[in-house]
Amino acid sequence: MKPILIAVALLTGTITKTFASEVPAVQPTVVKSFKSTFATATEVGWSTSNEFYKVEFALNGRYITAYYTADGTMAALTRHIGATELPVILQTAIKNDYKEHWVSDVLEVTKEGDVQYYVTLENADSKVILKSNATVWNTYQKQHKD
Repeated sequence: MKPILIAVALLTGTITKTFASEVPAVQPTVVKSFKSTFATATEVGWSTSNEFYKVEFALNGRYITAYYTADGTMAALTRHIGATELPVILQTAIKNDYKEHWVSDVLEVTKEGDVQYYVTLENADSKVILKSNATVWNTYQKQHKD
């Protein structure tokens, strides 16, 4: 019985160590900045890249992604929104110019106080991603469906 308990303890320690090693090390200044801005955030998950710390979290029932520099400065904030949350002028432009398309995704990006929107529109033949500031859409990417 004792050897089984030891084996289970070793296996549990190995699994815990494996999962723990996958959590990226985040600078304390970045964590402090995040917590001061989003004190009530839940479901927080961190990842890193060469330039940024990425944190995905839930806030007031919405999923949000924030990007921080190593000194704790927030570089950008993104969130998926509904098409009805776009400024009215942008909603109207989509309805007028893309009548044969449906909206499959809308992303709001806030960077340095500037808000931009990305909307993915689809129909049976194509997929179009538009990028906008608060007033005008520009084609960002266009794909033909096979």
